[in-house]
Amino acid sequence: MQPIRDHLQENLDVLFVGFNPSLMSGETGHHFANPTNRFWKILFQAGLTPCQLQPHDDYKLLEYGYGLTNIVERPTKAAQDITMEEYEVGRAELKRKIKHYQPKVVCYVGKGVYQQYSKRKQVAWGVQQEPIIQNIQDFVAPSSSGLVRMPMEEIVKIYSELTNLIKK
Repeated sequence: MQPIRDHLQENLDVLFVGFNPSLMSGETGHHFANPTNRFWKILFQAGLTPCQLQPHDDYKLLEYGYGLTNIVERPTKAAQDITMEEYEVGRAELKRKIKHYQPKVVCYVGKGVYQQYSKRKQVAWGVQQEPIIQNIQDFVAPSSSGLVRMPMEEIVKIYSELTNLIKK
């Protein structure tokens, strides 16, 4: 399976960063393609998109000023399958992408993604007080995986804070 294509352009309002593609995403070539993943539903319910997109519409996020990438490119069954070496390489590559594309906000889709990227243990939801890259806001949101036990209303509420942040 090949890594899936990033959707990036300069000056995005938000760059969404996941752990890595699922096997389903690797097979289809689209981000957040597993039917149990709620990413597209969350974006719509939080007011980030005007309609609920589908995985095959992932490229359309650029039209709204949003981009997509992952900290690790290799598709796996679970994030636990990612090696420390892959995280090390991914961390450097992600930092390069953020510096190059200069999004206003980087939204990490899952605390674990941000913890791997920042190497910080204590992480709160929402805006992070000390950004990794100066002048680029870091925002931590819950994972959209169907395995997450947090109620959907709570997840959407946190993503709604992102909606309010970019409207300022």
